[in-house]
Amino acid sequence: MNAALLAGAVAGLGLFALVRALFPPRPGLATRLAAFDAARRRGSGQTGQTGRAGRTSPARDSVGGLRARVGRELVRFTEARGWRMTSIRADLDITDRSLETFLATKFLLPAAALLFVPVVIAYFALLGLGMSVQVPAWICVIFAVVFFFFPDLQLRQEAAARRGDFRRVVGAFLDLVSMNLAGGRGVPEALMTAANVGDGWAMRRLRDTLGNARITGRTPWQALGTLGEDLDVAELRDLAGALALVADDGAQVRKSLSARAASMRSRELSELEGKAGERSQSMLVAQLFLCGAFLVFLAYPAVIRVMGS
Repeated sequence: MNAALLAGAVAGLGLFALVRALFPPRPGLATRLAAFDAARRRGSGQTGQTGRAGRTSPARDSVGGLRARVGRELVRFTEARGWRMTSIRADLDITDRSLETFLATKFLLPAAALLFVPVVIAYFALLGLGMSVQVPAWICVIFAVVFFFFPDLQLRQEAAARRGDFRRVVGAFLDLVSMNLAGGRGVPEALMTAANVGDGWAMRRLRDTLGNARITGRTPWQALGTLGEDLDVAELRDLAGALALVADDGAQVRKSLSARAASMRSRELSELEGKAGERSQSMLVAQLFLCGAFLVFLAYPAVIRVMGS
């Protein structure tokens, strides 16, 4: 009964997926504009990467070409259905990865795990465990599920680390802007001068954002707010809102930026103290386990002798 219900559910899901694939919904205007912008960004990225192409092996080129083709098809598939994936795009943006590579990795890793079903069956047969298909198939399915979610976990961890670094850079950036405002510069000049001080990836991102804003005629705080939304960094969005409110008053801007930098430093310090406390607690638990194991090691011969007598 359960097998019949499971088979019926799988068949119904397959028919639903087939109907959705054959008759996809018509995308709206916003979806088409997003697809057009994504295609333009992909074209500009490929143009910039042609000059950096190195000498690689034919096998690696074929694998890279397959992943690129699969990634492009998956991006078209998601854009045609209006799947925005805002959080994933923000994580990819801050880690400087492409959506095509991410989607291709999520598709190819589980597919490779499922392709190993005959290999696992042959290995079980060589070990003399029988020719059953269920156990190897379930093993490969479990590995496929793990491989499907593994890129998301890796991307989330790397994006969290990069956001932490970016927040620390934003705190230092606010101090530099405040000092430039105290020196008599205006808000746009102070922002650009502060962005030109460092050479890390976060400062380069801020510098490019402010430079593009000057070229396109946007205000610097609007550009910083857009960057905060793209990278999912709340500090940049708050900074953009504060600058938009007090952009005409240099003294108020300086006080606001100094207060924000101080609050960011205090919050970062409290987070570091919390992490240090967690690590010290974990070390204490490990030491307790070592002491318990040593006591068992010392008491084991005496207990065995008493029980033997």
